[in-house]
Amino acid sequence: MSGSPPEVPYLRIAWELRHDIEQGTFEAGAQLPTQAALVRRFDVSRATVQRALDELRRDGWIDSQQGRGSYVLDRSAAHTAPEPAGVGLTDHIDAAFEADRITLDSFSFTSETLNSALQEPLRRVRRGELRPESIAVRLLLPSPDVRLALPKAVGDADDDRPLRRLRRLTISQAVTVQSAVGALADSGHVADVRVDIRTVPLTPMHKLYLLNGTDALFGYYEVVRRMVPFQQQEMEIYDILGLDATLYHYSADAEDGQGAAFVHSSQRWFETLWSTIAEPLTLFE
Repeated sequence: MSGSPPEVPYLRIAWELRHDIEQGTFEAGAQLPTQAALVRRFDVSRATVQRALDELRRDGWIDSQQGRGSYVLDRSAAHTAPEPAGVGLTDHIDAAFEADRITLDSFSFTSETLNSALQEPLRRVRRGELRPESIAVRLLLPSPDVRLALPKAVGDADDDRPLRRLRRLTISQAVTVQSAVGALADSGHVADVRVDIRTVPLTPMHKLYLLNGTDALFGYYEVVRRMVPFQQQEMEIYDILGLDATLYHYSADAEDGQGAAFVHSSQRWFETLWSTIAEPLTLFE
């Protein structure tokens, strides 16, 4: 496993245990030391050890069962299990906010899922449990000023109400993220905070989140047919839903090198859009 151990205690413990597994200290099927033993080894609290084990379990390294301990999984033909966006993104953003310098790049249809995932780490910063030096967020969203392929009214392709509705949702969610993260600077909790929002004339068919330059979460949108409210009426549209989209996690620390390649390629892809055809989001009609 390349790189240096992270400074965050629970991530450092997870890193060292992964190293032990890769070196054969703990083979597939072997039981890890008890939590009490890990507390003594790393000189940390039990809660920190539990977070480290949660990290290993979420990334598919171990299986933990109440009362039975933690056992090393066979990863010879396994990949990190995909998770629903609302669950997976929350877990990984929680972990990303343990860093001193946080970067978060997002390409999605709206920032609704991201907005939800940010709530708990932002509360922890406000409570003083987390003290990052800087936070930089970049949102890349579809331009609601162009005629996107979706959303679209069923039976009437010329009906502009779905796109008008999308515009309001896009602006509302983006402003909420901008205000919530920006407030950390206003309140003095974080010295350096930047939130930039740009749009591109594309209809996203996937969502991508890049965390601290080391992790990527990728998932496809699926087109659905559903009823939505609009000005005290309902209309049937073809839409895409992101909260339940399956997210696949890729890490730059992956042992096979494919994770690092995916993270770096995704970051380059994001930068090409951001620096070429993306334009600042217009917040007013």
